[in-house]
Amino acid sequence: MGISSSPGGPGVSVITIDYPPVNAFPARGWFDLADAVRSAGRDQSVRAVVIRAENRGFCAGVDIKEIQRNVRNGAASAKHQSLIDHNRGCAEVFSAVYDCQVPVVAAVQGFCLGGGIGIVGNSDIVVAADDATFGLPEVDRGALGAATHLSRLVPQHLMRALFFTAKTITATELHHYGSVYRVVPRAELDSAALEVTAEIAAKDGRVIRAAKEALNGIDLQNVHRSYRFEQGFTFELNLSGAADEIRDRFESDLAKQRTQKA
Repeated sequence: MGISSSPGGPGVSVITIDYPPVNAFPARGWFDLADAVRSAGRDQSVRAVVIRAENRGFCAGVDIKEIQRNVRNGAASAKHQSLIDHNRGCAEVFSAVYDCQVPVVAAVQGFCLGGGIGIVGNSDIVVAADDATFGLPEVDRGALGAATHLSRLVPQHLMRALFFTAKTITATELHHYGSVYRVVPRAELDSAALEVTAEIAAKDGRVIRAAKEALNGIDLQNVHRSYRFEQGFTFELNLSGAADEIRDRFESDLAKQRTQKA
């Protein structure tokens, strides 16, 4: 359980996310994923990276329960540190993916929410299962962030609509916009991602690394600065108390749903 790395064939490193049941990340998990991506990029034998996941979905974002436990049980400094750890961890992962010295392919199944959008939006290529959905529930969780990365997947006005409403969009719809490269049955997701990376890995690694740096250099948006700007408003919402109230309601609603199912 956690973050693991394995070979995916010549020149390919596969990084797996495994935080059952929904891949909601603990604070430490973000830093671990960032370390794994950076390590793969530094390995001169690696020419492409796959980020994939076990469990029901690709990523459910931050572990809200972990944050709320720290908020309720800790001193004021501990409460703030929990939020800082998650925010810094997200920034570390998104930067690691974007700045990885080789192309990163995201293989997405099920739901891709919150921080998952940051990972996918900063990836170079996205392959998705036909059951994949993408969205930012931040407004419903008392937070902001990753609009920077959602805007890399959809046009500006659609990004705003999805962000304000907290609705999701399907892999097939993203394929229409060109941000998802391939949509395949879930059983074929891993093989489809490895097929793409094998094509990249067959090329000269010196050229691939130069190409990645060149493409980042001509990007129109500074993803690092814009995401950190977004995070400032998350801190404001937490300091005002609004975020705590909204997260408490979210946890209460989940508890009610579990009771009704039982």
